[in-house]
Amino acid sequence: MRISAKADYAVRASAELAAAGPSITLKAEQLAHAQDIPLKFLLNILVELKHAGLVQSHRGSVGGYSLAKPSRSITIADVIRAVEGPLATVQDIRPENLRYHGSAAELRAVWVAVRSSLRAILEEVTLADVVSGSLPGSVATFAGRPGAWTSRD
Repeated sequence: MRISAKADYAVRASAELAAAGPSITLKAEQLAHAQDIPLKFLLNILVELKHAGLVQSHRGSVGGYSLAKPSRSITIADVIRAVEGPLATVQDIRPENLRYHGSAAELRAVWVAVRSSLRAILEEVTLADVVSGSLPGSVATFAGRPGAWTSRD
């Protein structure tokens, strides 16, 4: 799976909002500076997060952005889906809707398993987990597997 810059920026900006706390609003410029995200790109991301109900905007001189829900109820998967759509598709088709024939027939099950493994982590980790530094045990398990930190190009 390739995590796009857009998805990475969305998660980082959301984590920054989570770290600020529920009663604090941050201006887009503050978020962009804190996470080294291009401001124009971030503004578009914030609109998408707002449409998904994850972020709210506040007008006025003390306005800015805050999370629309508690950080413990927003998962990394929620944020990624808000800006990218489904976690795993093949040629923009959901894996369960694919049809393969002959020697490739079992690929459908492989793609469904890939999606399931992504969900196992991304739907379990919340913004609160990231900000507090106390990630679920499954993250340590997967990150601790032999070769997990080694690139295979």
